[in-house]
Amino acid sequence: MRRTRSATPCIGICSTTFGDDVCKGCRRFSHEIISWPKYSDDERAIVNSRIEQFKIKVLQEKFSIIDPDVFHSKLSEHSIKFNDSMEPITWLFDLLRASGKQELNLEDFGVQVLPQYAHYPLPDLNQLMNTEFSELSEAYFNRFHNLSI
Repeated sequence: MRRTRSATPCIGICSTTFGDDVCKGCRRFSHEIISWPKYSDDERAIVNSRIEQFKIKVLQEKFSIIDPDVFHSKLSEHSIKFNDSMEPITWLFDLLRASGKQELNLEDFGVQVLPQYAHYPLPDLNQLMNTEFSELSEAYFNRFHNLSI
């Protein structure tokens, strides 16, 4: 199933129900989650573009996509949900979330860990990426929130 840029980024792990301003799952702001059904496709695409840019920022210094076609086909072959309207490097979040703690050879997926991060075990690298992604989202939210006060 082809996803669009306006598809929901929800991954079913919503922390805003516990009072978080930024969801630990999809990294949308609580007001975006609440208003999502009312948003136009353009408004949804804007939110997804911000999330995509944060993912790219976190991932591009750590990974290289050797072959996007192989990556796409392997994700599909393994029934891993990903938004193929986004940049291929962003699909790494979906792959790593789906793989959990199991061993994974990224080169089989057409992905390479860049040399400066090659010494990290994949679960540690995944944790680092998630922390950086959360920090970017929280900082953006705080900046956005402070501007609207």
